[in-house]
Amino acid sequence: MFVRQLRNELWKLFGKKRTYIGFGAFLLAQVAMLMAFKFTRWQSDFERMLGGNGYLPAEFISALTVAVVMLIPQIILLMPLYATLVGGDFVAKESEDGTLRMILCRPISRVRLLLVKWIAGIIFAGVLVAVLGGTALGFARIAFPWGGLFVMVPGQAFSAMPADEGLQRFLFSHLFLAVNASTMVSIAFMFSCFNMKPAAATIVALSYLFINVVMESIPFFERYNDFFITHHFRCWLLVLENPVPWARVFQSEVILVAVNITAFIVGAMAFQVRDIKS
Repeated sequence: MFVRQLRNELWKLFGKKRTYIGFGAFLLAQVAMLMAFKFTRWQSDFERMLGGNGYLPAEFISALTVAVVMLIPQIILLMPLYATLVGGDFVAKESEDGTLRMILCRPISRVRLLLVKWIAGIIFAGVLVAVLGGTALGFARIAFPWGGLFVMVPGQAFSAMPADEGLQRFLFSHLFLAVNASTMVSIAFMFSCFNMKPAAATIVALSYLFINVVMESIPFFERYNDFFITHHFRCWLLVLENPVPWARVFQSEVILVAVNITAFIVGAMAFQVRDIKS
């Protein structure tokens, strides 16, 4: 019965048009960024940066490198928006439409109902990340040759590796990106369990994430970086370093998984005491 409920929840989720807004936005952004990298000074500036660090541009201006270059701004700006947009809809939208009362008439507990919706949100986060990474690499491969992976994010990651290892790291990093996306969905899901509109749940979740970004960027709070969730989101970039700082990656993943579980528990507690049937 649980599997049937999950299947129905996924059917309902992927049957909504607004679920696909993020996928469409990612495709448009990737095409625009690929064209900009290919036909503007962006590529020549990147080649000079590679040469200045002692690397051959012909070896590292590749599909893997360009895919990572395209992914970074989309992960920072677009993924939080569309992950929280879906997460904020799970409970609040059904409450707004009045369908939640009918669902709760069935002989299932509120916690079970929320658990099914939460798992569906985590599956959506994984699909979103898989599509994002797959399309980025696919578009980049059309315009650029296959070659080594070069990553340079000031203060966060700097590495160069051959194509085979680069592809493995690229794919492996998406597992950690999926955890990031599921955390964003879980935070919006938590606010969706409170008595608020879907738009309000999305905006509050986004505000929480952006407050973390702003406070983390203030020099005074640099010593408190471990307390900001956005600091731990960057662990996917650590997977692209050589060697990989596994201790920091493991620490960040444990914190993100804990945030996911805590968000579900807080949301379930808030939903449990709501008077929906009256």
